[in-house]
Amino acid sequence: MVLNKLENWGEDKVQKDIIINLSEYETRIAILEDSKLMELWVERPERERMVGDIYKGIVKAVLPGMQAAFLDLGLEKSAFLHVSDITDLYEADFLEEEELAQRKKKKHYHKIEELLKKDQEILVQIMKEPMGTKGTKVTSQLSLAGRYLVLVPGEENIAVSKKIAEREERKRLKRIVSGLKPEGFGAIIRTVAEGKEQKDFKNDIRLLLRLWKKIRKEAEKRKAPSLVHKDMGMVASVIRDQLTPEVNQVVIDSKREFKKIRSYLRVIAPSLRNKVMLYNKDIPIIDFYNVENQIEKMLDRKVWIKKGAYIVIDQTEAMVTIDVNTGRFVGRSDQQSTILRTNMEAARETARQIRLRDIGGLIIVDFIDMYSAEDRRKVFEEFKNSFKNDRSKHSILPISDFGLIEMTRERIRPSLLYTFSQPCPTCDGIGRVLSKETLAAKIERWFRRAKVRSVEKSYKLLVSSEVYRILTEGKESRIKKLNKMLRLEITAEKDESLPVDEFKVFSIDEEAEVTERYKA
Repeated sequence: MVLNKLENWGEDKVQKDIIINLSEYETRIAILEDSKLMELWVERPERERMVGDIYKGIVKAVLPGMQAAFLDLGLEKSAFLHVSDITDLYEADFLEEEELAQRKKKKHYHKIEELLKKDQEILVQIMKEPMGTKGTKVTSQLSLAGRYLVLVPGEENIAVSKKIAEREERKRLKRIVSGLKPEGFGAIIRTVAEGKEQKDFKNDIRLLLRLWKKIRKEAEKRKAPSLVHKDMGMVASVIRDQLTPEVNQVVIDSKREFKKIRSYLRVIAPSLRNKVMLYNKDIPIIDFYNVENQIEKMLDRKVWIKKGAYIVIDQTEAMVTIDVNTGRFVGRSDQQSTILRTNMEAARETARQIRLRDIGGLIIVDFIDMYSAEDRRKVFEEFKNSFKNDRSKHSILPISDFGLIEMTRERIRPSLLYTFSQPCPTCDGIGRVLSKETLAAKIERWFRRAKVRSVEKSYKLLVSSEVYRILTEGKESRIKKLNKMLRLEITAEKDESLPVDEFKVFSIDEEAEVTERYKA
């Protein structure tokens, strides 16, 4: 199979590619649209994704005033369970508005104190990961996601994704699933199921029922608090949820994971197997597809657009503010045309940055003031349309008279800012710097580039004492492994004068610093 350097297909069709980079210490999945990085997932062994995991927990406190309970799941922080997530209207995002209104009328929410007691054991599923001082958010309405549908134990209703717009197709899918699903289970038909036949759903339901039986057995024998079921890993879940016929290619640099993905697709989507390709070039996969460069820029507070205009992104725990500036761009026509063009470019780039950084919660975008109501409408529509491929739930209000857009976006895990950076030790947390783990991974990629581009074998690496510890600790340290894998002689040394987010590399043969030579 031929690996493609990414090239645009033209205005009408967006080329979507999935690039998967695996190493012992970090997994990164990049979603590219027309070669532009649109979404990025990062997972490390010390912080694996938790959404979808099922735990057997113990109720530690019931709070009638909040109509919520705190649970011990055996994690560092207590989990939060709201009464609405015990009697969950799970169909809310899938029903027609009139149907949802009728269901809400019939649905009766009990009080939390009527449903839960202290020290009670309960099976729950993680909805949101810990963020800041808050623990996980959980639900007692368990759900098992398959390729074409989600199976919901303890329910009877069948819901269809709102993104399947055609009424006849929705009815057809409901009829198929109604005849297949067992009693005592509800189902949510996913967007990717559009056009699928009975055999596709039959296979999905069979696999999910087998999984549910296994979960029930585990729940019976395990003592609370404990993990009962670990949801599929990040790579498998992205293949399950993101790989559609519209995807151009999936390129992965791990032979082991490549085989696993192909085996998985043989069962659930044989027609898509040929889209998965094994990357085997010397140059790192992230460099080959120009992703590293785009990741580096992702941490910048200031993002340049075109012709000198830029946006500034400020992230706090409560909200995110994004400010649009014309900068050096003065335009060739009248002022309002210049402002409109800048705001249109900013609308597209702001939407991209929100998706890319996985920003959630309340977001305020301050566009340059526009006097024309028609101009405000155009910018709003451009901004809204830029989220059409966003998988996170979001709500966007029209531009106000002050030039502001207010929006909310589902937040199920901390944004990538908190994965790639840590509070700056020299400014008491006002700013942020690359975390020790991120820098260690960056150093490894530096030497991979050096191996490809140079015949040099011996290097001296200078790092801060904290990064030095990460690279050298253990009998089989990261530096030893790197030397063995690349057949180099890298000697790591501490330099207390270096900040935690910087490193220096010296060539032994040249007796000179070469840090800048093999940067991304």
